[in-house]
Amino acid sequence: MRHVVLFHSVYGLRPAVRAAADRMRAAGHQVATPDLYGVPACDSVEEGFALLDKIGQEVVLDRARESLRDLPAETVLAGFSMGAGVAGALLPERPDSAGLLLLHGTGGAPDAVRPGLPVQLHLADPDPYDAPDEVDEWQRALTDAGADLTVFRYPGVGHLFTDPDLAEYAPEADAATWPRALAFLAAR
Repeated sequence: MRHVVLFHSVYGLRPAVRAAADRMRAAGHQVATPDLYGVPACDSVEEGFALLDKIGQEVVLDRARESLRDLPAETVLAGFSMGAGVAGALLPERPDSAGLLLLHGTGGAPDAVRPGLPVQLHLADPDPYDAPDEVDEWQRALTDAGADLTVFRYPGVGHLFTDPDLAEYAPEADAATWPRALAFLAAR
């Protein structure tokens, strides 16, 4: 059993995030899904970015920090898209994290990675928010820093391909993602 904190995308705390947490709970993990916005989820990515601008990145990060306050040091940091960035941004403050599970976006800087840190990335290929050459550079940098990194790229799918309520949902890629993510958590 592992403690996991799962941060939402720029859309907010959508049903897909709650469903992902339920999958993890069904596999025996304790999962927190903090609402970093404190308001209902948005219906479009444009609304989400406008809301993020209104709330502010620092407030979002402070709320994420607060959600981790009472969780064990070895909690797995996980996130969807923007939430992957949040998880990665908190890694320097949580050096004993058991792993970094990144869905739909990269996160974590090489200088925050301890040798052997398990990191798993699931990403559209290509992804509109993470250019392939940037992902390749990020992958090299994390590997050079000593991360135990596994990258899964899903060709021809949309950015948030695991969210069944969005037009970019890709059932086959979604079905491939969850056994891999759950195996990652089980190995921690």
